[in-house]
Amino acid sequence: MIKLEEQMRILDFPDLGDERGNLVVVEGGSAIPFEIKRIFYIYGSDNEVVRGCHANLRSEFVMINVSGTNKVKVDNGYETSIIELNRPRMGLYLKSNVWKEMYDFSPDSVLLVLSNEHYDPDEYIRDYETYLKMVRKLSEGDEEADYE
Repeated sequence: MIKLEEQMRILDFPDLGDERGNLVVVEGGSAIPFEIKRIFYIYGSDNEVVRGCHANLRSEFVMINVSGTNKVKVDNGYETSIIELNRPRMGLYLKSNVWKEMYDFSPDSVLLVLSNEHYDPDEYIRDYETYLKMVRKLSEGDEEADYE
């Protein structure tokens, strides 16, 4: 069993601003532990909305709430952690095969997400019970686990 702390990490980006304002630079391959292939952002959600609710077979993500706040529930099938993204210099790095749910969005929330993969709907696991079965098979050493 892989520990959740090995599948996620909080990133703290340097603020390079000065008297003119704040400036945060995020570069793929250095501040981000992968080359960035896809960028998307979520906004206009409220504190009742839950986004995500899936795991990915290949995609890794870095989530940065560049405005406002939101929470991310991270689950590897054995452990769960809740992280509040509450400052634009903070990133949450998630490796592949981690279940994620984003929720409790503030009215001004803009959640920026960076990924190492282009969108492929076939690598998404959208059913939690299917995800748990996959995790159990992988932890037993079955690299050919059936994800359907």
